[in-house]
Amino acid sequence: MGKIIAIANQKGGVGKTTTAINLSASLAANDLHVLLIDSDPQGNATTGLGVSKTGERPTLYQVLLGEADLSAAIVHTGFEGLDIVPSDKNLVAANLELIDLENRESRLRERLEPVRSQYDYILIDCPPALDLLTLNALVAADSILIPIQCEFFALEGISQLLDTIDRIRGSFGSDLKIEGVLLTMYDERMNLTRQVEQDLRDFFDRDVFQTVIPRSVRLAEAPSFGKPILVYDVRSRGAESYIQLAKEILARAQKAGQATTQSLG
Repeated sequence: MGKIIAIANQKGGVGKTTTAINLSASLAANDLHVLLIDSDPQGNATTGLGVSKTGERPTLYQVLLGEADLSAAIVHTGFEGLDIVPSDKNLVAANLELIDLENRESRLRERLEPVRSQYDYILIDCPPALDLLTLNALVAADSILIPIQCEFFALEGISQLLDTIDRIRGSFGSDLKIEGVLLTMYDERMNLTRQVEQDLRDFFDRDVFQTVIPRSVRLAEAPSFGKPILVYDVRSRGAESYIQLAKEILARAQKAGQATTQSLG
């Protein structure tokens, strides 16, 4: 049964889509089957993996509205082991059209069930808002990965996201966990970066990944070529960081699995 991770932070420009693309590719590079759900109407994860936005195939919009099965919307990317459910600007309307529908917050969870066993990991790239699209992602997910930019207002708004997580746990029978907090756009030369890192590690403690994602021109360039950084420049610091992040997530999963096995024994 594939593990579902929502990549979310209602703040924009913190590296959600960059992380969604490159963590998905890094997990796939470990011989895993990975599905990326592009749940952002901007569709940047879709174009960032070289998938064209055409009107011919179903997207996440049709899936959420019940007009297509999720399996019909899955597109194979050029990266082995990595598939995507694309989105386009039509997804903006979903926030309005879902309001009057039954089980509006759990439609993505329901749609994912038939394909979940086909993948080791399913990642959801969320929009920069705590809207119905993000709510669907969080209700569907087993855990949430929170990218946070190393800047002065890094913690601003995080309490609202944490409150939302608590409400989902209480209202939807969810055991939503924090997969980890990821420090992005990290520049070790700046005192501010180091201070923000310390504040975040003090606040979130062991939930903060040891891996940090550096500020990188190559990371910023890769999506415009429709490639993950592992294809665009595998020797770059950005590629090394996302490879390391994937290893850290897999190591945590293995450790959690061993702990569960021991407790059952």
